[in-house]
Amino acid sequence: MAHAIVNPDGLHDPVPFGYSHTATVPAGTELVLVAGQYGSGPDGAVVSADFAEQVKQTFHNIGVALAAHGLGLRHVVQLRTYVVDHDVSKLGPITAAVREGWGTEPPAQTLIGVAGLAAPDVLFEVEAVAARP
Repeated sequence: MAHAIVNPDGLHDPVPFGYSHTATVPAGTELVLVAGQYGSGPDGAVVSADFAEQVKQTFHNIGVALAAHGLGLRHVVQLRTYVVDHDVSKLGPITAAVREGWGTEPPAQTLIGVAGLAAPDVLFEVEAVAARP
């Protein structure tokens, strides 16, 4: 694999929360940058008003984008996650989706609470950085 996930001793275990503290990518590794994806179907319309459904669809869409480059979720080294009107109750669906996609080795991730995104019905958006092995 082209990258390594590291959770240093001396910091809390972030894996139960759906992220890792650090990721390293060797010099010369090709990076694939995935623009913000949201819970849309192929027509661009949001698939559901339900937050958890949008989360699930968003990560599916990231997988589709990566597949276009011959990559999968396992190649992701960093996520930037944007949540409209974030509160602690929204962590459950996010953590569940990350566990489903990455298991016990999730990528580094930053969660940012925002007032709104590109359209009023978009509740969740994720950018990804992947490393080609």
